[in-house]
Amino acid sequence: MTPAILLTFLLGYFALLIGVAYFTSRNSSDNASFFIANRNSKWYLVAFGMIGTALSGVTFISVPGAVGNNSFGYFQFILGNAVGFVIVATVLLPLYYRMNLISIYTYLEKRLGHYSYKTGAVIFLISRTIGSAFRLYLVAIVLQRFIFDAWNVPFWLTIVLCLLLIWLYTHKGGLKTIIITDTLQTVFLLLSVVLSIIFISKSLHLDVAGTFEAVKTSSYSTIFFWEDFMGSKSHFIKQFVGGIFVTIAMTGLDQDLMQKNLSMKTIGEAQKNMFTFTLVFVIMNIFFLSVGALLYLYAAKNGISVAALQTPDHLYPEIALNHLNIVPGIIFMMGLTAATFATTDSALTALTTSFCVDFLHFDKKTDQQDPKLVTQRHLVHIGFSVLMVIVILIFKVINNDSVVNSIFTAAGYTYGPLLGLFSFGLLTKRAVHDKLVPYLCLASPVLCYIINSNSMHWFGYTMSFELIVLNGLITFILLWLTGKPSVSQTKF
Repeated sequence: MTPAILLTFLLGYFALLIGVAYFTSRNSSDNASFFIANRNSKWYLVAFGMIGTALSGVTFISVPGAVGNNSFGYFQFILGNAVGFVIVATVLLPLYYRMNLISIYTYLEKRLGHYSYKTGAVIFLISRTIGSAFRLYLVAIVLQRFIFDAWNVPFWLTIVLCLLLIWLYTHKGGLKTIIITDTLQTVFLLLSVVLSIIFISKSLHLDVAGTFEAVKTSSYSTIFFWEDFMGSKSHFIKQFVGGIFVTIAMTGLDQDLMQKNLSMKTIGEAQKNMFTFTLVFVIMNIFFLSVGALLYLYAAKNGISVAALQTPDHLYPEIALNHLNIVPGIIFMMGLTAATFATTDSALTALTTSFCVDFLHFDKKTDQQDPKLVTQRHLVHIGFSVLMVIVILIFKVINNDSVVNSIFTAAGYTYGPLLGLFSFGLLTKRAVHDKLVPYLCLASPVLCYIINSNSMHWFGYTMSFELIVLNGLITFILLWLTGKPSVSQTKF
């Protein structure tokens, strides 16, 4: 697999996306089109395209790589995700539609107050910027190693080129364009996973039945883990409960994925979208786990040392690009690129929307086609693209996987306060001391970090994904303790 072939594919892929963007945005480039696609999206396109957004490039290489240590235990978390998606569809989406929201954080202003609203929006901006930058960084390392190093292209230029190409096909049409491009990218993602299974199976001389049996009887097929509840992160209850609340917080309380749901005409279509998306999401992760099992079987048969790799995440690209023929290599790069850029383009659009609505108050402007507003939106979009470059280059300077993973984990801490804020608003009628809310939302992750760092020593308990539940609970308690006895509020 030569760098020239991979680069040719990459450029052709972006040319296709830019072509799609041209046709979807040539007749509409106003803010209503950019933010919510004029509330005219087809639910089945959104449901399909959301798969590409939800499954990042990190998922694409990390889920298969993690099978070596955790078998199919990740599927416990996916089952929790499925329950979380149902709760989002039946509880949060009706709320957002009743209030006719563009930014979901507007709810916090109407229910809790101005500072609560701004706090929620800032939490999203920080979390999504760090998370999306981290995802793009990890994949850019693969692109750099297998493509751009051959021409001595510096890493910073690789990042700038990637974000420039993403900006080119999203800056005009926004969400209206992304719904189509993400659908296209999900097709590539699905094809890459299915075809990867086919090519690896053929390399192992397995037919369909033989592939199923090989995965089923391998040492990697264990799904449920019930041992050592206190000390193991893989216990079913921790994974399942964590999966539920991570989904509620990082999907239902995240402008990125909710923005697509709010682009449909009715709540019924939005709910059909979520239910369909949930089914496809679960099936897709089964495929990813199966790819992982097959990769480890292939490595064992062909004497590939996983221990020699810098991280298990490199197993998939190592086999696809260095040990199989040219077609599987291109298929892998196609899936990795599709997963990564579907996540990044969606994030940039959501960040732009949140800032324009939550801080520049575009939703209060009467003329969404005002050239000045459109220009402001373009500048915000450029600003977040530049910020993404800066954050990625900071990761590169750190140049330490363990530190970078810690930063990404820390970003997950910020969703806990969002969970606490929305839960407090929905489950109680108490008011908050609004000016205290930013400080409470800072205190909660700090307390969680202290507890998480000492939980084994203090309680003999190892925390996993349920940390977000504790984070949200602490926020909820702090809001309650500092709140006021009752509040007269509009029924939401």
